[in-house]
Amino acid sequence: MNKPVLGIQLYTLRDFCQNPEDFDETLKYLSSLGVKDVQISAIGPIEPQKQKEILDKNEMKVCVTHKPLDRFLNDTDALIEEHKTIDCYALGLGAASQEHRGTKEAVDSFIEAVNSFSGKLKENGMTFNYHNHDFEFQKLDNGMTMIDYLIENTDPEFFHFIPDVAWIHYAGADPVEYLGKMKGRVKVCHFKDYVIVDGERKFCTLGEGRVNLKACYEACKSLGIPYIMYEQDIDWVDGDAKKATKLSWEYMQTLED
Repeated sequence: MNKPVLGIQLYTLRDFCQNPEDFDETLKYLSSLGVKDVQISAIGPIEPQKQKEILDKNEMKVCVTHKPLDRFLNDTDALIEEHKTIDCYALGLGAASQEHRGTKEAVDSFIEAVNSFSGKLKENGMTFNYHNHDFEFQKLDNGMTMIDYLIENTDPEFFHFIPDVAWIHYAGADPVEYLGKMKGRVKVCHFKDYVIVDGERKFCTLGEGRVNLKACYEACKSLGIPYIMYEQDIDWVDGDAKKATKLSWEYMQTLED
């Protein structure tokens, strides 16, 4: 049974990836930790060819990206070519917009939107991948949660998922159960952790919060999920995203024991 490849979601380090020089320094830092695989999200306006040069220089590979829905819908060809340039064949969406959530009709319109371009991605050997938050676990007006509705009413060949274990847990669901529900439709799983302080959710270094990441890791391994990416939106250790990344990366290595 193959172990999932561990890596870093660059959204965590987005403030250090806004120009080519900083992008290079960030990848150099990650390389010094032993990281070889990343997800690209929220980096600055760096040309794809330049991204590729910097990635190659630092011996990094990209397993998935996050891109705006507008680009999927209105700039499909260019988006596909950009991903070919960086050798990435999984294209992700970070979240559905307000207009595409809350009711069955709204979610149906989201599915219709994805259907309009997912076939072209497939023709080019690529997949669409949806990243969840907690709102997908609220019930629609048909009594189903949005996440279950998406799982049941989208084509597994064209609609994949990037499950975020912390958001699933925070929503009151079981991450391991949902990894199973998405079997065969997940290339990348996001590992994130959180604590509750004075009644408020705060993200934290992996292994210090409420999520049973060991169980999630074992589920990813048994389900054949190829990649696990660490992601932390905010609330970094001492406000330092690089420090949080280093500590979380070190924790991730213990999951393989």
